[in-house]
Amino acid sequence: MTNQPLNAASLRGAVDLSSLKKPQGAPAGAARTSDTSGATSAPLPGAAEAPAASPDAQAADTFRHDGLVVDVTTDNFQALAQQSVAHPVIVAIWARSQPASQQPIDVLARAVRKQEGRVLLGVADLDDSPEIGQVFAQLSQQAAQQGQPGQILAAAFVQGQPIPIPPVVEDAMADEILGQIVQIAVQNGVTGRVQGYDPNAAPTSDTDEGADEAEPELPPLHQLAYDAIEKGDYEGALAAFDQALEQNPKDEEARLARGQVKLMQRTQGADLNAAREAAASNPADIEAQMTVADLDLLGGHVEDAFARLIDVVKATRDDERTTVREHLIELFDVVGSSDPRVNKARTALMSALY
Repeated sequence: MTNQPLNAASLRGAVDLSSLKKPQGAPAGAARTSDTSGATSAPLPGAAEAPAASPDAQAADTFRHDGLVVDVTTDNFQALAQQSVAHPVIVAIWARSQPASQQPIDVLARAVRKQEGRVLLGVADLDDSPEIGQVFAQLSQQAAQQGQPGQILAAAFVQGQPIPIPPVVEDAMADEILGQIVQIAVQNGVTGRVQGYDPNAAPTSDTDEGADEAEPELPPLHQLAYDAIEKGDYEGALAAFDQALEQNPKDEEARLARGQVKLMQRTQGADLNAAREAAASNPADIEAQMTVADLDLLGGHVEDAFARLIDVVKATRDDERTTVREHLIELFDVVGSSDPRVNKARTALMSALY
């Protein structure tokens, strides 16, 4: 069982994805093709102690037929993380040169399938994509600062925010962790299903006449928006959610998802270090302060994002104050009104205004 509950605030600080450079000529979502470049030299933690692969140890591969497990490369990592505005996405790393490192992947894959499309598992082979290892090194460092020592080999993304997952070697532990991740997602308004998931798909071309009834489809405009997100078309996603809200102003899922898309749109291509330097060198630049707040929120640093903008509200007047206040309220919507951090920040904002 897990030593401590997972939570969306357990990782303080944004994760820099700038090291993930898109390979030339590689299509998004392509399967692994490289054989020698960037091979890992050090064993992954726990790999040597992991049980030897059983005859059916390629469980993760067998699950690919129903769309719940996909290969992760430097080319599609960010796109997969962006899908977490619709449903949780787990990214796990292993190395083809270290067969024992496959075992935790198999355990996670079995747990993911039990969630029936609520979670997507992405699997990254560090022999082919060593740059992804750099991202997980950052996650490990940040997790260690929060009392979770050891190298992180898997992380869940919810609304683009990474949540480190402790090493899993048992099905019961993986089931518990996946349950917590889904609960966190629901609490933050993330309730979608993996696009293309087919619970009745067979590993072969044979079909099952007695297939169970498929899960209900998303509302058409929501599906249109999520399709646009997966393509990186944020304007198209916003337009679809806007139309959904016009048809039903009480569509809370559309409202929350719209705020998440706007956050991703604003931070697309932003350099975290450059943004922090700009904000530090010019505290009066409200655009710089709002950019850092966005990046902090996207990386899970929720309270710092709120505190930064409340301080800016205190220091500004008139139109600038209104701009920052409205931006902060948008971030409240992204996190969710039921989150206690939002309630605390709302109180602080009222004090800053009056």
